[in-house]
Amino acid sequence: MADPAHAAPILAGIDVSSMKHKIVCALVALLLASPALGQTLPLPPTLIGSASSQGQALLRQADATEAYFGLVNQFLTQQTQTYCGVASLVMVLNAIGIPAPSVPAYEPYHVFTQDNVLNATTAAVLSRETIEKQGITLDQLGGLFASYGLDAGVHHASDLSLDDFRAKAREALATPGQFVVVNYLRKAMGQEKGGHISPLAAYDAQSDRFLILDVARYKYPPVWVEAESLFQAMNTPDSDNGNRSRGFVLVSR
Repeated sequence: MADPAHAAPILAGIDVSSMKHKIVCALVALLLASPALGQTLPLPPTLIGSASSQGQALLRQADATEAYFGLVNQFLTQQTQTYCGVASLVMVLNAIGIPAPSVPAYEPYHVFTQDNVLNATTAAVLSRETIEKQGITLDQLGGLFASYGLDAGVHHASDLSLDDFRAKAREALATPGQFVVVNYLRKAMGQEKGGHISPLAAYDAQSDRFLILDVARYKYPPVWVEAESLFQAMNTPDSDNGNRSRGFVLVSR
C-alpha cells in the first residue's frame, strides 16, 4: 500500500481532469467497438467509425451531445433484420425515461425490450407481423412513438432543405430530453444496401457530421456521416410508404 504522505505530491503532477477524460473516451471506444469485432462490413471512405481515433476526436469536439450518453446507456442490437425501427424505439423510450413494463426475468425491475415494446396499443399503428415481414416506414415510426404519448414530429426530407434538417436535428441533439431518429437508404451513403432506421447521438459543427448509433451492430459500427450525405440518403423514395421520401422523427415528451 502506498504511503498516504507521499500520495499528494504524486497526484499533484497529474492532470486529473485530463486523465478522467481519457478513461471515459477509452471506455466509450470499447463499448462501441466490442459487439462486432472482426465481423462488421468495411466502411466507405466517406464515413468515420466512432471508435476510430478520428471518430473519438469528433465526439470530444462535438457541440451537440445531449442525446449521446442517454442513448449509449441504452444502445442495443436489433434482434432481427427488420427490427431496426423497433430497436430504435426501445432505445429512445428507455433513454427518455417513460414508465416501462415489468420483465419477468428482471423482476422487480422495469425496462423496455424488443420483446415487450410492441403491444395492443402499438398494434393499432402497425402489427408485429407486418414489422417482422417488412419493417417500419417513417410515418409508422412516428405513429409508434406517438402511441406512447410522446411528441413525435415526422419530417420527410423532400419537404425540407439541408439547412432545415441540420438546424432541427442540431437543436434537438443539444436539448435535454429530445431525440432524433433517422430513416435513410444505406446505399446512398455507400453502405449495403436498403432502407434503415437508427438514432442520431451527436452533431459536430466543425466537420458538419452527425453520429449515427447504428442498431445493426452486427453489420456496421456507429459512424460519423456528413450532414449533406445523410440528408441525401433520407431524401430517397420509400416504396413501402407510397414512394414518399424517407426522413427523420423528432421525439420528446
